[in-house]
Amino acid sequence: MSWYQVKEDCLTLTLHVQPGAKRTEVTGVHGDALKIRLAAAAVEGQANARLLDFLRKAFKVTANRIILKHGERARRKVVEIHGSAVSPDTLLAKAETP
Repeated sequence: MSWYQVKEDCLTLTLHVQPGAKRTEVTGVHGDALKIRLAAAAVEGQANARLLDFLRKAFKVTANRIILKHGERARRKVVEIHGSAVSPDTLLAKAETP
């Protein structure tokens, strides 16, 4: 199973999120999820807000085009992104580039 699915203009990402990192970055695949380290604490929604902002910039969409579907209080999250022309493979490629 892949860490993302594309259906029409909707991209669904399965993520493993690690809050409290020094910087926000994609680190690779973690099982069937993409692992992202976040430079935000896991308190009062700070990590979720930082994650959605990071994805908004990476996929070049507005904030209302990204929805946190599952995992508001968990490390494993499912996010939907609507209307992005950016391939999700570009996130993984950045993590694999030295």
